Amino acid sequence: MYAVIKTGGKQYRVAAGEKIKVEQIAADVGQEIVFNEVLAVGNGAELKVGTPLVSGATVSVTVLAHGKHDKVSIFKMRRRKHYQKRQGHRQQFTELLVNTISA
Repeated sequence: MYAVIKTGGKQYRVAAGEKIKVEQIAADVGQEIVFNEVLAVGNGAELKVGTPLVSGATVSVTVLAHGKHDKVSIFKMRRRKHYQKRQGHRQQFTELLVNTISA
């Protein structure tokens, strides 16, 4: 069984027992979170798609850790103008373990 959930402005396809990294969520490590914004639920050949959400469907997850992704380097340059700009960014994430999917 799998589900498509929406969190942090993105959509993720999750299955029970899976680990996923999502945009940072303000929750403590070990805390259990329930996602109510379920866009679709599938089980084998069956697929239930919501309009826009599947009514009554929830996904229960546990927070495993918080962290930062690898650094993304941004380099801007204008040739012959003596303009160079270096910038870096590390996006924060929350690692989740999917416990149960209920439709």
